Amino acid sequence: MRIGSGTRYGDADMTKQRKGKPLTHIRRGDRAIRDEDWIKVFLRRAPFGVIGTASEEQPFLVTRNFAYCDEAHAIYFHGAPEGRTYENALANDRVCFSVSEMGRLLPADRAAEAGVEFSGVVAFGHVSLVTLDTEAKHGLQLLMDKYFAHLKPDEDYEPTTEEDLMDVAVYRIDIAEWSGKESKAPDDYPGAFIYGEP
Repeated sequence: MRIGSGTRYGDADMTKQRKGKPLTHIRRGDRAIRDEDWIKVFLRRAPFGVIGTASEEQPFLVTRNFAYCDEAHAIYFHGAPEGRTYENALANDRVCFSVSEMGRLLPADRAAEAGVEFSGVVAFGHVSLVTLDTEAKHGLQLLMDKYFAHLKPDEDYEPTTEEDLMDVAVYRIDIAEWSGKESKAPDDYPGAFIYGEP
């Protein structure tokens, strides 16, 4: 059962192509992750994501805590009920969402061959303001469960109230398409190191 309404999973207008290829096309096929369970696990463990919105021809990026909801195939986040993200979401609901992590740096004999290990997920979809109090509370509780899993509602803190919802905007990104990507070198790669450690 999907939570909320108006989900646009597989929405035709999100399949607009770039140079004849889907938005989620990965040039290096050997780095593409096609396992949706891997993508879901990555979204659940990523500490924050970057949301791309646009106003006319100008893109804007904002970093946010978020929670992925498998039932709704959606990403929930919250913010102020005013400002750039709020205005952009109302004017243009198409968004891009990205999470990533960096592994070891990989030195090489030539600068052009040096690299880095990485993993990431990019999702395209539609963002909307959550207007139902029950869904807004659900989205905020997903965030609490993710970031404060050791604390229990009604025991360690008071759950979200209707009054609380007057001061916050809860957003839902309905995911239309996504892709995962990973680049990992062998464990014994010569000279590999973590950024900031040498």
